[in-house]
Amino acid sequence: MFKNFSGFHLLEVLHHSKPDHNQLKRIVTLLISLTATFLVWLLPPTALGLPELTVIQQRVLAIFIFATLMWVMEVLPAWTTSVIVITALLLTVSENSIWFLKESAYDGTGIFGTIVKGKSIMATFADPIIMLFLGGFILAIAATKCGLDVVLAKILLKLFGTKSENVLLGFLLVTGLFSMFISNTATAAMMISFLAPVLKALPPDGKGRIGLALAIPVGANIGGIGTPIGTPPNAIALKYLNDPEGMNLNIGFGEWMSFMFPLAVIILLFSWFLLKTLFPFKQKNIELKITGDVKHGWQTTVVYITFIVTSLLWICDKLTGIDANTVAMIPIAVFCATGIITRHDLEEINWSILWMVSGGFALGLVLKETGLAQTIVEAVPFDTWSPVLLVIGSGLLCYAMANFISHTATAALLVPILAVVGSSMQDTLATVGGVQTLLIGVALGSSLAMLLPISTPPNALAHSTGLIEQKDMLKVGIAMGLFGLVVGYSVIIALGTMGIL
Repeated sequence: MFKNFSGFHLLEVLHHSKPDHNQLKRIVTLLISLTATFLVWLLPPTALGLPELTVIQQRVLAIFIFATLMWVMEVLPAWTTSVIVITALLLTVSENSIWFLKESAYDGTGIFGTIVKGKSIMATFADPIIMLFLGGFILAIAATKCGLDVVLAKILLKLFGTKSENVLLGFLLVTGLFSMFISNTATAAMMISFLAPVLKALPPDGKGRIGLALAIPVGANIGGIGTPIGTPPNAIALKYLNDPEGMNLNIGFGEWMSFMFPLAVIILLFSWFLLKTLFPFKQKNIELKITGDVKHGWQTTVVYITFIVTSLLWICDKLTGIDANTVAMIPIAVFCATGIITRHDLEEINWSILWMVSGGFALGLVLKETGLAQTIVEAVPFDTWSPVLLVIGSGLLCYAMANFISHTATAALLVPILAVVGSSMQDTLATVGGVQTLLIGVALGSSLAMLLPISTPPNALAHSTGLIEQKDMLKVGIAMGLFGLVVGYSVIIALGTMGIL
């Protein structure tokens, strides 16, 4: 992660505090994953319940099963699995496949199927959405190098005064705001470092300390809902919604914010009421002391101006006609040209997230290009399902999965399939807001998943403070999940049926 921002040491502690996987357990889970993969690869299609499966589609299905098991059981880091998946796809289902897996070497039994261009698979590394995230990362690194994060935190938190309950609200909203443009993990680490002196000023036996500590992960997780770059599941959903060769809904950065930003604020206000009710303060007032390095000079001015211009262009992308992905290149070009971002800073970009998202995009590409997604859709009678069952069921499934595995991995597995399902049921889904309700609901469900310390890195960071017990996090997580899903789906469905979304 970024070594420049306040709280980096907390990320280091979090990373090193993770227990190593038991070697035997790791070997067993890897063997299970590989065994399941080879069974799907080798069994006749009829045994899989998909008699029309082509050879290429069966290979893709096997790799999809491998990715699912590896991500769910966390045998390897999620980004490592993505790299393996992309490599496996290139070597097995592209025109550059290993010689004995090519059509020329095939024995002719069954239908070989459609291969995928290797260039298309490799292009997922530089998908426009990847550039959008890269621009966001560069903007965050530059902002923290010049101390813009400290300045904003001081200004924004000062607005909430010294009353304890208002300070709690301040931490929730400010954390949520930062999380819309900076990674959730980085935001949580930064805000926890600001919180440390505040906690020292509170009575050690007061419940308010717990509420303040929980405000950081709640704010970071919920704030990510507000923008397309707030969290990877948002970007994954937006990619499929805006795909020119798919749904082509042309939802802009500002358009996304117009309905998801207010939703995030509503959920954050509910979390404030929840936290101050469950964990009341004994001390009525808190004096905030936020320290940090703030640099001055022309480079800081450039960062400030670029940050403002980029944010405005993102919000007004429909008015300017410049899409958010192109706007993301502006801070990259400006900061690299002026020397504000150096090659050493580039080493601190969260490349693991970009690799992780790329792997999901590659899986989605081959599911579509080989026709496997359509084959699965035709094999499962989705058209007999009620639209409400499909939309709500997919959101609940995503929410359940995202509490135990990476939010990004959950979205990468579910969104490609649901995109094809949604495309084939557009008329039916119109009664509940359309296919956008289906995919945005998945992004929403993943952001609301915060039941356990392992659910998200911000949860783990907050738990590592020693102030929060798992039962506290579970209690808050259940309430946030229920409220967020009910309100979120109500808003999305209402906007969709009115034609606003």
